[in-house]
Amino acid sequence: MDTLALYHYAVALLKGKIAIPALSGMETAAADYLWAQLALAGLSPFRIGNNVCARSPRNRAGRPGLMLNSHIDTVKAAAGYTQNPFEPQERDGKLYGLGSNDAGASLVAMIAGFRYLTTVDLPFNLLLALSCEEENSGAGGLTAVLREWPEADCAIVGEPTGMKAAVGERGLLVLDGVAQGVTGHAARDEGTNALYIALQDIDYIRQYPFTRTSPLMGAVKATVTMISAGSQHNVIPDRCTFVVDVRPNECYTPREILTLLQGGVRSELQARSLAHRCSFTPDGHPLKRCAERLGLDVYISPTTSDWVRLHRPAIKMGPGDPARSHSADEFVYLHEIEDGIDGYIRFITHLQL
Repeated sequence: MDTLALYHYAVALLKGKIAIPALSGMETAAADYLWAQLALAGLSPFRIGNNVCARSPRNRAGRPGLMLNSHIDTVKAAAGYTQNPFEPQERDGKLYGLGSNDAGASLVAMIAGFRYLTTVDLPFNLLLALSCEEENSGAGGLTAVLREWPEADCAIVGEPTGMKAAVGERGLLVLDGVAQGVTGHAARDEGTNALYIALQDIDYIRQYPFTRTSPLMGAVKATVTMISAGSQHNVIPDRCTFVVDVRPNECYTPREILTLLQGGVRSELQARSLAHRCSFTPDGHPLKRCAERLGLDVYISPTTSDWVRLHRPAIKMGPGDPARSHSADEFVYLHEIEDGIDGYIRFITHLQL
């Protein structure tokens, strides 16, 4: 297929994908669709749960492996949608629909690029992994793929970056805080107000001086994003819950951050996961050298992706704008899909593993 045919193929593929709800943990129908489309293209796909995978027929034993990875699933549609999030609409050079930008455009551009590259003799093996459960960090996603498919030495992770090359990304630590008090009547100054305990702890977390600043990723950022307490106006709340979104740098482990914050608050803090550490590709790695050789803009991403589960060198790169992710009336520019296909093919054909 020529590049124009690949573009039309990718746009049609994305329209079909948008029309199928694929919330994290509920991707079966979308995985069925993608498997069928890859099979029709002669790419011999196979399934690992709801992950859809393929190998280039030109792969040979003993060679290094490059994995192309993007995710099938989406978040729930944001409040404020003015159109059906599952009805792909093309207008004014844009394609609208849930998951069109995050990460549908990367997904279909990778599939199109992979389809083209199966006709090219590369000096390394090429693997395609369309993973589920990325948005909720589920165990059935890329982690399950890697247990059965360990031959990938490095990867390109498809996420909306404007085709800039992220050579590192911050980690993620989500903390659930619980403040315990004693209930009482608000008019009689009774009890111990759990909400006040939580507010003091939140202020402590907000102002905590993380002194180790990374030259790559900057300072640790901790933000309280949710809080809940109380049953009615005249009852002192005996329980208050809150959620802290922490974006670590590589100078702290998630467990160390949890220990430091817990030591200064009365609330109990529980980590949802301690596994989401920072990721970065070492200087001199072929992926990073290729990005520099091609003159791509390189940067450190503030958000996490399936890269955190890879535990191997990678870059994060794909069409679309991260600012549009998870937004109402999500869209991708059609030219971004074309640029993504061309960008992936150009990068991979210049890569020297």
